[in-house]
Amino acid sequence: MTDTAQSRFLRAALPVLALLLGVTVITALVALLGNDEMALTVTEALVRLIVVVGLSVFIGNSGVVSFGHIGFMCIAAYAAAWATCNPMWKQLMLTGLPVFLQQAQYPFWVAVAGGAVLAAVVALLFGAVILRLSGIAASIATFAFLAIVNNVYSNWDSVTAGVSSIIGIPTVVGPWTGLAFALGAIVLAFWFKNSRFGLMLRSTRDDPVAARASGVSIVRVRLAAFVLSAFIVGIGGALYVQFLGVATVDMFYLQLTFITLAMLIIGGMGSVTGAIVGVFAVTVFVEFFRFLESGVTMGESVLALPEGSQEIALGIGMALILIFRPKGLTGSRELRLPGLGSSRRAMAPALPTTGATARS
Repeated sequence: MTDTAQSRFLRAALPVLALLLGVTVITALVALLGNDEMALTVTEALVRLIVVVGLSVFIGNSGVVSFGHIGFMCIAAYAAAWATCNPMWKQLMLTGLPVFLQQAQYPFWVAVAGGAVLAAVVALLFGAVILRLSGIAASIATFAFLAIVNNVYSNWDSVTAGVSSIIGIPTVVGPWTGLAFALGAIVLAFWFKNSRFGLMLRSTRDDPVAARASGVSIVRVRLAAFVLSAFIVGIGGALYVQFLGVATVDMFYLQLTFITLAMLIIGGMGSVTGAIVGVFAVTVFVEFFRFLESGVTMGESVLALPEGSQEIALGIGMALILIFRPKGLTGSRELRLPGLGSSRRAMAPALPTTGATARS
């Protein structure tokens, strides 16, 4: 490997390793030194990290905001619930399930893989239709997909238990399991971003006319990112139900859509680093306001914020970020370590510039 190749490899690999190490250290400190409540909080944060990183694979590289990815999380979560919950309960309550699901209980790894693959297959079929749209039309189509999934799963009583819950799901996901999958999702996201498909997809975001003239198939590269993104989000969904031990349709709708998009926007939707920073920043923010909602004792009185203050505060925080720092806390840039050297091109913002700026 030449010096130039080594330098490029270091510039690409060391920041990724630094991010992986940072996430690992945070998880280890909480898991080893914190209490059970903190361990639950960091596990949920890691599952959401997987989902937000999955969102960044599509949104960050394509520039198309998707409101429907929690639908893929729902699909994978229910697939994992079908695979792992008690067969006796399934035979009693989920009479519409096929025999191979109804009468068997599958291992954790099979449930996660099956849920993620099912989400990716649905994304392939759905994306082939709607990704010919662009801009707000594509975003509205993804929201329509989320609404369709929610309505189908809310009313398919014999398969999903409708608006009731699927119970008896083994709770096998803890901080270390969440960490392992989160690290894998981060590596996968960086790999795609630096792959040929990732580079072509960002070219369609920055200048679709020039990309098309260069022979790039916009639908093809968007679909590749959409399927991979759904696969990663599906892993998060499968882990989520095996963390909570229950699956309910309402868990995978507007509230989760809002908070995951808020994490991505606050951190910086144009970078994987932004997705990671956004998850931890919003988690700390929400937990702080949740603490204030539970009440703070001052002398003989207890001061508490009204219930729901955390959602209001998060909305205000996201609005302020969009006004004063629209590229997020990270500026939509990937982590750069000092001393490695960086070109002007490497430090360019990850979000697209306007045509007028590009011409100037």
